[in-house]
Parts: sequence; structure tokens; C-alpha cells
Amino acid sequence: MNTPEALQSAALDEIELASGSPQLRELELKYLGKSGQIMLLMRELAHLPNEERPSFGQRVNQVRAAVQGRLDERAAELRVNEQAAQFTREQIDVTMPGRPMRVGYEHVLQQTINRIKDVFHSLGFLYLESPEVEHFRYNFDALNYPPDHPAMDDQDTFYIDDEWLLRTQSTAIQGRVFERMAPPLRVFTIGRTFRNEAVDRTHGHTFHQVDAFMIDEGIGMAELKGTLGLFARAMIGEDVTLRFRPDFFPFVEPGVDYAISSPKFAGGRWLELGGAGLIHPNILEHYEIDTQRFSGFAFGLGVERIPMLAYGIEDLRHFYENDLRFLEQFRNLATP
Repeated sequence: MNTPEALQSAALDEIELASGSPQLRELELKYLGKSGQIMLLMRELAHLPNEERPSFGQRVNQVRAAVQGRLDERAAELRVNEQAAQFTREQIDVTMPGRPMRVGYEHVLQQTINRIKDVFHSLGFLYLESPEVEHFRYNFDALNYPPDHPAMDDQDTFYIDDEWLLRTQSTAIQGRVFERMAPPLRVFTIGRTFRNEAVDRTHGHTFHQVDAFMIDEGIGMAELKGTLGLFARAMIGEDVTLRFRPDFFPFVEPGVDYAISSPKFAGGRWLELGGAGLIHPNILEHYEIDTQRFSGFAFGLGVERIPMLAYGIEDLRHFYENDLRFLEQFRNLATP
């Protein structure tokens, strides 16, 4: 059996050689822990004669106090050295220039969407959303598409099953609104639409579309042209000119495509913006809206076309390729 004095001498020697706080913690457990050597020494009291126990116990307590005291002193010494070393490692050169923080900013398409919302809200339109995975009846049947209609060929899309598909047009919101709300109505929506198209600089399988419609008493082409004129001037500028030409869309009658021209565009050329028209009476009657009292208009356009026109962007794919060299050009811009 080690004597208390011998154990004390060994413990103090090891404490002096400890080079760091982790080693010191291990020595504390080794000598003062519940299963440490000093505790084991204390258990030897049971094997000693009664007359020797008080003296032995006193010697062991003196060893415990000496070891604990030196551990505390050594811990303080090591802490000073370790903190000094840490400060040296973490010190900074305050004369070096700072690193600018990278802050996120809105994508140019989101900037455009925000501007579109501001314009429509100022015209009294209510913003609503509808699902991207849409039911066939809302995407086609509710919009006056007869079965096997030739117009369906222009909207080949991605089907989930026989009844569900990725919507080809945000106009699909009309049926959902008519089921829940009664005229008068001023509603617009903005969202992603999908079509099975070859991707090139002016076409994509995924694009954003704005759709707006208004239903009230006495709504005709004059109100449609006036609303589109206000929208175009707010988005492009006061010098914009609109052109309307007859076109066919199953959900409007009559239907038109509308284009805009501005001195900002090279050569003052006309650029098609979207399709529009008066909501087809068949759609209103299907939802039991009195066509003798109410009429309405609807129009849609691609969101991507607006910044393309405003900033002279030639390739639609730039919006989706996540090239920061392109996107950072619009960091502090708002779509005009």
C-alpha cells in the first residue's frame, strides 16, 4: 500500500508536468475522483487497527487538501498562459480593410412582379392565387375549350394523370373565382405556367404569366383598352403606344392581341405583349352570371417580356441560369 506522503509526492510531480487544462482535468479525476487514488487510500482505513485510523485519516485529508490546492494554483497558471495564446491566435490587424457583407437582393423578375402588383392594386384589382398543379376542367373546360379543339394543340403541357396537369395559363383562376365570388369583380393573378415547348431565346417550358379580368355592368372594349393603356404606361413609360389586332382565344369574344411601341425600342418597332378580349358569354353563363346585366374583359401577358423590353434583354434563359454577372446588373434597379 502506498503511504499518503508517497501518493502526495507523485501527484504533485504530475501536476507540475501538466502542460494544459485537459491534462490537469485528467489528474484531478485520477487523484480526487470518486474512484481516484486518494479515495482508494481512504478505503484502507477499514483494514487498519482502531488506534491507527485517526492518524491515518488525518494524513489522507492533508494529502487531499495539498493536491487540491496545487491543482487550483496550477489551473490558474495554465489559464493565464492559455488565454494569452488564444489572444495571440485570434488577434486581428485593425489596419486591414474590412470585408463587405454580402446582402441578398430581389431577382429582376421579382422586382417586375412587385411593380405589376403595385399598378394593379392602384387600379382597384384584387390579387389572388391558384394552384400550379391544376384540374383539367379549370385549365380547359371552364375556359370554353371544346374537346379536341385545335387550340389545345398550342397548349401541350405536362400531365400528372388524366385529370391533373401543370397549368398552361394563369387564366385557369377564373373558374375558381366564379365558383366563390359574384360580380362585380376586379381580379388579377401572377404565377408560373408550364408548356411543353422547345427552349430557345424567346421560349421556355416554364414562365411567369399575369392574368387580369374585370366583370361589371357595361364593360366593353373601351374599358379593356383604357385599362391596358394605363398598365402599359405605368410599366413602360408615358410615351408608349398600344396596338390591337383581332385574334382568337377560346375564352374571349371578340379576342385581340395587343402590342406596344415606344421610342425606347430600337426603330420604334411593335412588340407583342399578350392576348385579351371580352370574356366569352359561354363562360359567364356556365357560372350562372347574368349576361344581360354583366360583361367583362380579360387579358394576360408574360412577366418576362416586361424586363426584356425595358432592359433590352435578348435571351429569356438568362433569367433562370443563376449567372450573377447577369443578375447583379439589376441589384438596385426597379422595373420602370
